[in-house]
Amino acid sequence: MALINLERVVERLSFLDPIADRLQSLIGQGLKEGGPTAQAAKDALNGTWLGHPLHPALTDVPIGAWTCSTMLDLLDHNRGGDLGRAADLLVGVGCASGLAAAASGAADWQDSYGPERRAGLAHALLNTGALGLFGGSLLLRLAGRRGSAKLPALLGYGLAATAAFLGGDLVFRMGTQVNRNAWAAGPSDWTEVAAQEEVREGELLRRAVGDSEVVLTRHGQTVIAVGAVCPHAGGPLEQGQVRDGRITCPWHGSRFELTTGRVCQGPASIALPVFETRINQQGRVEVRRAPQ
Repeated sequence: MALINLERVVERLSFLDPIADRLQSLIGQGLKEGGPTAQAAKDALNGTWLGHPLHPALTDVPIGAWTCSTMLDLLDHNRGGDLGRAADLLVGVGCASGLAAAASGAADWQDSYGPERRAGLAHALLNTGALGLFGGSLLLRLAGRRGSAKLPALLGYGLAATAAFLGGDLVFRMGTQVNRNAWAAGPSDWTEVAAQEEVREGELLRRAVGDSEVVLTRHGQTVIAVGAVCPHAGGPLEQGQVRDGRITCPWHGSRFELTTGRVCQGPASIALPVFETRINQQGRVEVRRAPQ
């Protein structure tokens, strides 16, 4: 019940919004000033190369290291033997990997909005506190004061566990970073969607097909059909732009190859669904789900 109440408290923390505005502005400014190099770094942190968000994979390392170090601290009883030295090492591993997890989390959070932005900031602040406490614990350990280092580590673990709860809340209740096309497979049989003359080069036409929505465009004599919903946050791709064989989401600037659905630029990390097309004898465009 306490954790459920925490969700409700976070949703009411309106004082976080100005902080979020400022932080997102600073990150966005850094991306613009950094140019292609900064954008490439953000894409890497978003996980565009991985095929799904990078942040959840990175967070397993500090959480696992700190969980093990906390257990070893409890078992060591200040004896200073192998268990204590192993705990010291794991605290350091958790701190180092926590920095990488924080960077990837910031890259994802930059493109958030609404309630998930507020919850994401609270999640980040808790993790920052945990990292600070474990960092302080590491300094005490390096100074030979392992006994004094256990309390900040234990407090840090409590903050990290609370932050992990909010992270799960972000994904499983708010749907942050969940593929918006996961449950829309599209038709396996050829299905009519538009007249041939309706599909024009350089223009985007949205049509419903089965349980999916597709965007149609023309490239020379070829009709191209891809999913109409950006997998990152559900942006309407028919309102985006087509250029050089790529489509750009109007919400966060994710870019996809039209022929393959491959992510060319984040924050999206999951490929766009691609459909096969053909023109039937009546001059109608038909589409079906492309083989995986």
